[in-house]
Amino acid sequence: MLVGTVSIEKSERLSTILQKKGVRHVVLNAKFHEREAEIVAQAGRLGMVTISTNMAGRGTDILLGGNPDFMARQELAKKNKARAISVAEGAINPMAPAGFLRFYYQGQEFEVGEPEWAEVYKGHAEAAQQEHEQVIAAGGLFILGTERHESRRIDNQLRGRAGRQGDPGESRFYLSLEDDLMRIFAKQWVSTLLERLGMEEGVPIESKMISKRIEGAQKAVEAQNFESRKHLLEYDDVMNKQREAVYGLRRQLLEGVDQKELILEDYVGGILSGILDEFAGEKVRPDQWNVKGLEGKLIDHFGLTYASLNIGATGIKLHELSRHELGETIFEKLKEQYEAKEKILSSATMRYHERMVMLSVIDGLWKDHLLSMDHLKEGIGLRGYAQRDPLVEYKRESYDMFEAMMLKFQEDTVRFLFRMQILGPDGEPMDAAPRINRTVPAAPPVASAAHPLTLDAEPREISIHTRQPSTTIDALEKEFRRKKERELEAASRAGAGETSQPTQRRMGEKVGRNDPCPCGSGKKYKKCHGAGK
Repeated sequence: MLVGTVSIEKSERLSTILQKKGVRHVVLNAKFHEREAEIVAQAGRLGMVTISTNMAGRGTDILLGGNPDFMARQELAKKNKARAISVAEGAINPMAPAGFLRFYYQGQEFEVGEPEWAEVYKGHAEAAQQEHEQVIAAGGLFILGTERHESRRIDNQLRGRAGRQGDPGESRFYLSLEDDLMRIFAKQWVSTLLERLGMEEGVPIESKMISKRIEGAQKAVEAQNFESRKHLLEYDDVMNKQREAVYGLRRQLLEGVDQKELILEDYVGGILSGILDEFAGEKVRPDQWNVKGLEGKLIDHFGLTYASLNIGATGIKLHELSRHELGETIFEKLKEQYEAKEKILSSATMRYHERMVMLSVIDGLWKDHLLSMDHLKEGIGLRGYAQRDPLVEYKRESYDMFEAMMLKFQEDTVRFLFRMQILGPDGEPMDAAPRINRTVPAAPPVASAAHPLTLDAEPREISIHTRQPSTTIDALEKEFRRKKERELEAASRAGAGETSQPTQRRMGEKVGRNDPCPCGSGKKYKKCHGAGK
């Protein structure tokens, strides 16, 4: 007998009742997935009662009388008649040698000789054939449904377990007006019809009219579930498009695509255009421009002051410039400033800094954006009370949030790259590229036969290697790497089951980089014992 229920809770409740009645049975649900194959293989034996929540799939048929192949595997594995194969051995020798065969039992691979397998299998096959005939004589597999499922597909799959391969079988479903399906969709209509027909409790309902009504209720539930899944998919599609845009950008950064043109032409040009619209609009006369606010924004985003533009050096006043000329002047100065930094660091190093800054910024903003999207999705359904479509509102607001995130990404990227300071070997900011070679006083010339001494002897140039200049972005990159290393270390510790190490704490006050060194040398800490930290 195979008993079908609609939930794990009802399966366990029915199992408790059968235990009190002393009925031997097994429960097949998601809690016992490792014994699933064994339970299904034995469900067709004589006198076996199996309780299942869903019989879709399960990977095997219910054979009346039992499955001899599975019973042979079970005996060989439990009685240690078969040799267990390790994962490494199975990878090296995937095929069994001549005269042997391999099989799986509960996720473990075993190897046994063909004569031993044939002997064990023959014994179980004969016993299964005898029991098969007894089960057929008793009427075959009986399907008992405790209630109708919301989906007709699940009910049909449960019915289809009986009568397989020409074997006899029968199915019967029991209904109650208190079942969820009947209570929500068809209780009043069916109860009125049963009263008119004079049906009593316990009498089988064979009316086609009632059966069609129940199927109609199932169709209504299926349509409702379909609309829910379709609605959820439309919400997920909005998030998926944003995810594709962000991951496409990250893929370019990880593959090392040059981002200089994108930063200067798109990011800087767009930000500068927005600043000019705010403080020097097209419809505003030059004498009404908010020069102070404009300079503040330029300093904040690019570290560029009005004095560095050198507008007055040409004899032209600021108010005599048009908005377009002002924008071109600022943009050219920004490009010069960026090119100067690239000349100091070298082109390859600047490209590396661009990718690291963009990766770090987009990762942080994307995580915050995901959290904001979850909060938006939780409360967007309340817009329906204001006679607004929640999906339309979700699409509109999520688009605005994504645009704000990308604008913030562009602003932070430009701000980090333009405001970063390049530190020289002495730890001080640099404004020009360092000289690779420098001339030092030569040693007194020595006369020789090959090189006679002359009064106009030129001093020799000695190549002195200087330390590669560093930038203030290096700290950001190091923090980004340390964060990734900490995450990997925490994941490896969690996988290995190791206990966390105690946290080390610094005793005393922290010494600042510009504070006097505690050693008493009189130098700053960053130029003494703090150098290189």
